[in-house]
Amino acid sequence: GEPLKPLAKVASGGETSRIMLALKTVLALADETPTLIFDEIDQGIGGRIGAVVGEKLWSLSNRHQVMAVTHLPQLASFADKHYHVRKKVSNKRTQTVVTDLKSDDTRVAELAEMLGALGETGKLSAREILEAARTRKHDLTAEPG
Repeated sequence: GEPLKPLAKVASGGETSRIMLALKTVLALADETPTLIFDEIDQGIGGRIGAVVGEKLWSLSNRHQVMAVTHLPQLASFADKHYHVRKKVSNKRTQTVVTDLKSDDTRVAELAEMLGALGETGKLSAREILEAARTRKHDLTAEPG
């Protein structure tokens, strides 16, 4: 059939994100890159796939430092360290403000905000997402191999 076309023309945002994750994973194993940075790898994917990507990034963190910018709570829930980054304009200057989300309460609040649900129902959903990620991480560390 079809003639070869550039990947950017034929792959969706989600497909491109997953291809980049696969390529970075393989290349990192080959050259032992100490730090991997993923900027919005969640583009074009939903919550279920976001959790899978989060799991893969967390697995990569066993051998590398992994930094990821994400808007998906399912992906963010796999982080061992979670930061909220925002822009602030003051006196016509833009500043970046980084907050370390150290406690479960601050993480749950941030995940709920990422869900767009700031009430108690949102916090309950965020807590469930966080607990599901913790359970999966525990299961992965208990699995042989």
